[in-house]
This record gives sequence, structure tokens and C-alpha cells, in this order.
Amino acid sequence: MSMQIYCLIKPNSKIDRISINADGSLRIKIKAPPVDGKANEYLIGYLAETFDLPKKDIQIISGFTGSHKRINIVAEEQTIKNKLSSLRGTK
Repeated sequence: MSMQIYCLIKPNSKIDRISINADGSLRIKIKAPPVDGKANEYLIGYLAETFDLPKKDIQIISGFTGSHKRINIVAEEQTIKNKLSSLRGTK
């Protein structure tokens, strides 16, 4: 079971933060610089920590060199939705 999410990544941010847009896509700010794939590696680690999953369960499907990415998360869909709801501040 997996779920794909669409996100806009903002590297070189002062803080790590995930916010949810009205269309359901994510806006993710990360501290890592967009150099030599470091931001992508950092993003996977950050999402793994956020969703409490191993890094191997999170893959970037498209957007490796851009700020718009499509990410596949291997987990129960309801688990992912619950975590996203908690990020919104609602359950």
C-alpha cells in the first residue's frame, strides 16, 4: 500500500516545516541546500522522521532537480492521511 503526494520544496530555509495547500499538495521547507542531491536526501530523511517510517519507504518519483516533486510513501493510506491531518491541526 502506498500513496503519492505532490509537493513544492523550498530548500535553504531557516527551519524545517510542512504546510498543506488548499489543493492537498504539500509545501515543504527544509534547511538543506539544493546542491549535489543533498536537499533530496535531506527531504527523504525529514519525511521519514515526520511519518515515522524507514527511509526506504519514501521515494522521489519525479522532480529530482526541480522544486516540484512527486513522492511515493509506502504505508497505509489512512496512516498518512492521519499524519497530514495532524499537521493541519485537525483530526
